[in-house]
Amino acid sequence: MPSRLTEATTAPWDLSVDPGGRPGSENMAVDAWFLGESNRTGAAFLRLYRFDPPCLSLGRNERAAARYDRAAIARLGLDVVRRPTGGGAVWHEHAVTYAVAAPIATFGGLRAAYQAIHSRLAAALHTLGVATTLAPDRPTARPPDRSGSCFATPVGGEVLIGGRKVVGSAQVREGRAFLQHGAILLAGSQEVVTAVSRKPLIAGAATTLSAELGRPVSFEEVADAVIEAFGNVGAQHAAPLPSDGPTVRPSVFQDPDWTWRR
Repeated sequence: MPSRLTEATTAPWDLSVDPGGRPGSENMAVDAWFLGESNRTGAAFLRLYRFDPPCLSLGRNERAAARYDRAAIARLGLDVVRRPTGGGAVWHEHAVTYAVAAPIATFGGLRAAYQAIHSRLAAALHTLGVATTLAPDRPTARPPDRSGSCFATPVGGEVLIGGRKVVGSAQVREGRAFLQHGAILLAGSQEVVTAVSRKPLIAGAATTLSAELGRPVSFEEVADAVIEAFGNVGAQHAAPLPSDGPTVRPSVFQDPDWTWRR
Protein backbone atom coordinates (compact mmCIF):
# COMPACT_ATOMS: atom_id res chain seq x y z
CA MET A 1 0.00 0.00 0.00
CA PRO A 2 1.38 3.46 -0.84
CA SER A 3 2.54 5.43 2.16
CA ARG A 4 0.74 8.59 3.21
CA LEU A 5 2.56 11.77 2.18
CA THR A 6 2.53 14.85 4.38
CA GLU A 7 1.82 18.27 2.87
CA ALA A 8 4.06 21.25 3.57
CA THR A 9 1.26 23.33 5.06
CA THR A 10 0.14 22.82 8.66
CA ALA A 11 -3.29 24.38 8.08
CA PRO A 12 -6.21 21.95 8.23
CA TRP A 13 -8.15 21.00 5.13
CA ASP A 14 -11.46 22.83 4.79
CA LEU A 15 -13.97 19.98 4.36
CA SER A 16 -17.19 19.88 2.35
CA VAL A 17 -19.31 16.72 1.96
CA ASP A 18 -22.36 16.65 -0.33
CA PRO A 19 -23.90 13.16 -0.51
CA GLY A 20 -27.20 14.51 -1.86
CA GLY A 21 -25.69 15.46 -5.21
CA ARG A 22 -26.01 18.37 -7.65
CA PRO A 23 -26.28 18.74 -11.44
CA GLY A 24 -23.01 18.79 -13.36
CA SER A 25 -23.01 22.54 -14.00
CA GLU A 26 -23.41 23.30 -10.30
CA ASN A 27 -20.71 20.84 -9.27
CA MET A 28 -18.22 22.33 -11.72
CA ALA A 29 -19.08 25.87 -10.60
CA VAL A 30 -18.48 24.92 -6.96
CA ASP A 31 -15.14 23.27 -7.77
CA ALA A 32 -14.12 26.34 -9.79
CA TRP A 33 -15.05 28.54 -6.82
CA PHE A 34 -12.87 26.49 -4.47
CA LEU A 35 -9.96 26.82 -6.92
CA GLY A 36 -10.39 30.58 -7.06
CA GLU A 37 -10.62 30.83 -3.27
CA SER A 38 -7.49 28.74 -2.84
CA ASN A 39 -5.60 30.98 -5.26
CA ARG A 40 -6.90 34.11 -3.49
CA THR A 41 -6.51 33.09 0.15
CA GLY A 42 -4.06 30.18 0.23
CA ALA A 43 -6.64 27.90 1.85
CA ALA A 44 -6.78 24.17 1.10
CA PHE A 45 -10.11 22.47 0.38
CA LEU A 46 -11.27 18.86 0.30
CA ARG A 47 -14.72 18.23 -1.19
CA LEU A 48 -16.57 14.90 -1.55
CA TYR A 49 -19.77 14.85 -3.56
CA ARG A 50 -22.15 13.18 -6.03
CA PHE A 51 -23.87 14.12 -9.29
CA ASP A 52 -27.67 14.23 -9.36
CA PRO A 53 -28.87 13.55 -12.00
CA PRO A 54 -26.10 11.25 -13.29
CA CYS A 55 -23.87 13.21 -15.63
CA LEU A 56 -21.45 12.78 -18.51
CA SER A 57 -18.46 15.06 -17.96
CA LEU A 58 -16.08 15.91 -20.80
CA GLY A 59 -12.47 16.97 -20.40
CA ARG A 60 -11.58 20.60 -21.00
CA ASN A 61 -9.42 19.83 -24.04
CA GLU A 62 -11.46 17.08 -25.66
CA ARG A 63 -12.66 17.58 -29.23
CA ALA A 64 -16.17 16.91 -28.03
CA ALA A 65 -18.12 17.65 -31.21
CA ALA A 66 -15.98 15.24 -33.21
CA ARG A 67 -15.86 12.50 -30.56
CA TYR A 68 -19.39 12.41 -29.15
CA ASP A 69 -22.82 12.23 -30.75
CA ARG A 70 -24.64 15.27 -29.48
CA ALA A 71 -27.96 14.05 -30.88
CA ALA A 72 -27.58 10.70 -29.08
CA ILE A 73 -26.82 12.49 -25.81
CA ALA A 74 -29.97 14.59 -26.22
CA ARG A 75 -32.06 11.55 -27.21
CA LEU A 76 -30.95 9.71 -24.09
CA GLY A 77 -31.72 12.77 -21.97
CA LEU A 78 -28.23 12.85 -20.44
CA ASP A 79 -26.93 15.70 -18.34
CA VAL A 80 -23.60 16.71 -19.89
CA VAL A 81 -20.96 19.19 -18.74
CA ARG A 82 -17.44 20.12 -19.78
CA ARG A 83 -15.02 20.19 -16.87
CA PRO A 84 -12.50 22.95 -16.16
CA THR A 85 -9.88 20.16 -15.99
CA GLY A 86 -8.42 17.97 -18.73
CA GLY A 87 -8.57 14.22 -19.28
CA GLY A 88 -11.21 12.04 -20.92
CA ALA A 89 -14.95 11.59 -20.56
CA VAL A 90 -16.43 10.21 -17.31
CA TRP A 91 -19.91 8.89 -16.59
CA HIS A 92 -20.78 9.98 -13.03
CA GLU A 93 -23.47 7.77 -11.55
CA HIS A 94 -22.36 5.28 -8.89
CA ALA A 95 -19.30 7.11 -7.60
CA VAL A 96 -17.79 9.33 -4.98
CA THR A 97 -16.32 12.39 -6.64
CA TYR A 98 -13.50 14.10 -4.80
CA ALA A 99 -12.07 17.58 -5.35
CA VAL A 100 -8.89 19.03 -3.89
CA ALA A 101 -8.16 22.74 -4.33
CA ALA A 102 -4.97 23.95 -2.71
CA PRO A 103 -1.86 26.06 -3.22
CA ILE A 104 0.62 24.28 -5.48
CA ALA A 105 3.24 24.72 -2.75
CA THR A 106 1.17 22.42 -0.51
CA PHE A 107 2.75 19.44 -2.22
CA GLY A 108 5.72 21.12 -3.90
CA GLY A 109 4.41 20.89 -7.47
CA LEU A 110 1.61 19.58 -9.68
CA ARG A 111 3.23 16.22 -10.34
CA ALA A 112 3.92 15.72 -6.64
CA ALA A 113 0.32 16.68 -5.85
CA TYR A 114 -1.04 14.12 -8.32
CA GLN A 115 1.01 11.38 -6.67
CA ALA A 116 0.34 12.48 -3.08
CA ILE A 117 -3.42 12.78 -3.49
CA HIS A 118 -3.63 9.39 -5.18
CA SER A 119 -1.47 7.90 -2.47
CA ARG A 120 -4.01 9.06 0.10
CA LEU A 121 -6.95 7.77 -1.93
CA ALA A 122 -5.19 4.42 -2.32
CA ALA A 123 -4.62 4.28 1.44
CA ALA A 124 -8.29 5.08 2.05
CA LEU A 125 -9.51 2.29 -0.25
CA HIS A 126 -7.04 -0.13 1.31
CA THR A 127 -8.83 0.32 4.66
CA LEU A 128 -12.01 -0.95 2.98
CA GLY A 129 -10.27 -4.22 2.13
CA VAL A 130 -8.92 -3.82 -1.41
CA ALA A 131 -5.27 -4.13 -2.44
CA THR A 132 -4.48 -0.84 -4.15
CA THR A 133 -1.41 0.17 -6.13
CA LEU A 134 -0.41 3.26 -8.11
CA ALA A 135 0.16 3.04 -11.86
CA PRO A 136 3.82 3.45 -12.89
CA ASP A 137 4.86 7.07 -13.05
CA ARG A 138 5.11 9.00 -16.31
CA PRO A 139 7.08 12.15 -17.17
CA THR A 140 4.04 14.38 -16.53
CA ALA A 141 1.28 14.34 -13.94
CA ARG A 142 -1.30 15.67 -16.39
CA PRO A 143 -3.20 13.01 -18.33
CA PRO A 144 -2.88 13.54 -22.10
CA ASP A 145 -5.83 14.51 -24.28
CA ARG A 146 -6.83 10.99 -25.29
CA SER A 147 -9.88 9.68 -27.05
CA GLY A 148 -12.61 8.02 -25.06
CA SER A 149 -13.32 7.31 -21.42
CA CYS A 150 -11.02 8.53 -18.70
CA PHE A 151 -11.09 4.94 -17.44
CA ALA A 152 -9.93 3.35 -20.71
CA THR A 153 -6.25 3.31 -19.75
CA PRO A 154 -4.35 4.04 -16.52
CA VAL A 155 -2.11 7.09 -16.37
CA GLY A 156 1.01 7.28 -14.21
CA GLY A 157 0.21 7.69 -10.52
CA GLU A 158 -3.46 6.72 -10.74
CA VAL A 159 -5.09 4.24 -8.34
CA LEU A 160 -5.39 0.63 -9.52
CA ILE A 161 -6.82 -2.58 -8.12
CA GLY A 162 -5.36 -5.67 -9.76
CA GLY A 163 -4.03 -3.53 -12.60
CA ARG A 164 -7.44 -1.99 -13.31
CA LYS A 165 -8.34 1.65 -12.75
CA VAL A 166 -10.77 2.52 -9.94
CA VAL A 167 -10.09 6.28 -9.69
CA GLY A 168 -9.91 8.69 -12.62
CA SER A 169 -8.55 12.20 -12.04
CA ALA A 170 -7.59 15.43 -13.77
CA GLN A 171 -5.95 18.74 -12.85
CA VAL A 172 -5.99 22.43 -13.73
CA ARG A 173 -3.86 25.30 -12.45
CA GLU A 174 -4.95 28.86 -11.64
CA GLY A 175 -2.20 31.21 -10.50
CA ARG A 176 -0.60 29.77 -7.37
CA ALA A 177 -3.30 27.11 -6.81
CA PHE A 178 -4.51 23.93 -8.47
CA LEU A 179 -7.71 21.91 -8.65
CA GLN A 180 -7.61 18.13 -8.86
CA HIS A 181 -10.87 16.22 -8.96
CA GLY A 182 -11.93 12.77 -9.98
CA ALA A 183 -14.32 9.85 -9.62
CA ILE A 184 -13.93 6.89 -7.26
CA LEU A 185 -16.08 4.17 -8.84
CA LEU A 186 -18.45 2.41 -6.46
CA ALA A 187 -20.41 0.33 -9.01
CA GLY A 188 -21.80 0.42 -12.55
CA SER A 189 -19.75 0.97 -15.69
CA GLN A 190 -18.53 3.58 -18.16
CA GLU A 191 -20.53 2.09 -21.05
CA VAL A 192 -22.48 5.32 -21.50
CA VAL A 193 -19.31 6.90 -22.87
CA THR A 194 -19.12 4.17 -25.51
CA ALA A 195 -22.81 4.51 -26.33
CA VAL A 196 -22.50 8.19 -27.26
CA SER A 197 -19.11 8.01 -28.97
CA ARG A 198 -18.85 8.46 -32.74
CA LYS A 199 -15.94 6.02 -33.08
CA PRO A 200 -15.04 2.71 -31.42
CA LEU A 201 -13.18 3.19 -28.17
CA ILE A 202 -10.32 1.40 -26.51
CA ALA A 203 -11.68 -1.42 -24.35
CA GLY A 204 -11.99 -0.18 -20.80
CA ALA A 205 -9.65 -1.27 -18.02
CA ALA A 206 -11.80 -0.13 -15.10
CA THR A 207 -13.13 -1.80 -12.00
CA THR A 208 -15.38 -0.79 -9.12
CA LEU A 209 -15.22 -1.17 -5.37
CA SER A 210 -18.41 -3.22 -5.28
CA ALA A 211 -17.04 -5.63 -7.90
CA GLU A 212 -13.78 -6.05 -6.01
CA LEU A 213 -15.35 -6.45 -2.57
CA GLY A 214 -18.38 -8.48 -3.68
CA ARG A 215 -20.79 -6.25 -1.79
CA PRO A 216 -22.47 -2.85 -2.10
CA VAL A 217 -20.19 0.02 -1.09
CA SER A 218 -21.78 3.24 0.13
CA PHE A 219 -20.86 6.85 -0.46
CA GLU A 220 -20.58 7.37 3.28
CA GLU A 221 -18.04 4.64 3.98
CA VAL A 222 -15.77 5.77 1.16
CA ALA A 223 -16.09 9.43 2.17
CA ASP A 224 -15.21 8.56 5.78
CA ALA A 225 -12.16 6.57 4.64
CA VAL A 226 -10.92 9.43 2.44
CA ILE A 227 -11.34 11.98 5.23
CA GLU A 228 -9.39 9.73 7.60
CA ALA A 229 -6.60 9.26 5.04
CA PHE A 230 -6.19 13.01 4.54
CA GLY A 231 -5.57 13.39 8.26
CA ASN A 232 -5.48 17.07 9.16
CA VAL A 233 -9.11 17.91 8.33
CA GLY A 234 -10.88 20.82 9.97
CA ALA A 235 -14.55 21.44 10.54
CA GLN A 236 -17.01 20.48 7.83
CA HIS A 237 -18.67 23.32 5.91
CA ALA A 238 -21.44 23.30 3.36
CA ALA A 239 -20.32 23.97 -0.20
CA PRO A 240 -21.35 27.44 -1.41
CA LEU A 241 -24.67 27.64 -3.19
CA PRO A 242 -24.26 28.55 -6.86
CA SER A 243 -26.72 31.44 -6.33
CA ASP A 244 -24.70 33.17 -3.63
CA GLY A 245 -21.21 31.69 -3.58
CA PRO A 246 -19.24 30.81 -6.68
CA THR A 247 -17.92 33.64 -8.80
CA VAL A 248 -18.02 31.17 -11.70
CA ARG A 249 -21.74 30.67 -12.22
CA PRO A 250 -23.36 27.36 -13.23
CA SER A 251 -24.55 29.16 -16.37
CA VAL A 252 -20.96 29.11 -17.62
CA PHE A 253 -20.97 25.32 -17.57
CA GLN A 254 -24.52 25.12 -18.98
CA ASP A 255 -23.56 27.15 -22.05
CA PRO A 256 -23.41 24.97 -25.21
CA ASP A 257 -20.66 27.27 -26.49
CA TRP A 258 -18.51 26.02 -23.58
CA THR A 259 -19.63 22.38 -23.67
CA TRP A 260 -19.18 22.00 -27.43
CA ARG A 261 -16.48 24.59 -27.97
CA ARG A 262 -14.07 22.10 -29.53
